[in-house]
Amino acid sequence: MRKRLLTTTLLATLAICISLCTTVLGEPRDPYQHFFNDTWGDLKEELNNAKMKGKKGILIFFELDECPYCHYMRTHVLNQPEVQKYFREHFLNFPIDIEGAIEITDFAGNPTTQKEFATKAHRVRATPVFAIFNLKGEKIVRYTGKTSGIDEFLLLGKYAAEGHYEKMPFSVYKRKQNK
Repeated sequence: MRKRLLTTTLLATLAICISLCTTVLGEPRDPYQHFFNDTWGDLKEELNNAKMKGKKGILIFFELDECPYCHYMRTHVLNQPEVQKYFREHFLNFPIDIEGAIEITDFAGNPTTQKEFATKAHRVRATPVFAIFNLKGEKIVRYTGKTSGIDEFLLLGKYAAEGHYEKMPFSVYKRKQNK
């Protein structure tokens, strides 16, 4: 009886430790559930939502299904809890398929498709592109390609959220932070 109690206690303690380690280490999570926000595709309405929620702006992830760099960002960066927490705290985040035929409403309230919004309005040719818009719907940051990892992507978020884009290009800001 005593041996069974000891075994049960040991197994319960081990389960708690594993659970805590997973939480502390930040197990990767699906970016479509934990990074991106739900939307009906009305970006003008989303600007109002961002204002009401006290966000700094809106991040658009222009992506393509077959893009290996988009895949890298989804599976190595956007799936990380610390990235998800930071960006959800400061921005509303939405994916846009640059070949998508889904109808959306742009920041000015005009109907368009994902493809037209990406390729015509924002001249997206290569993916991924991260575009951050302020609360007026003006593009304040554009980053093309995959980041080197989590740290650089978080730095990009801070660059936009803290207003450093008004003073210097991202490359200069990044260099100053890495000193």
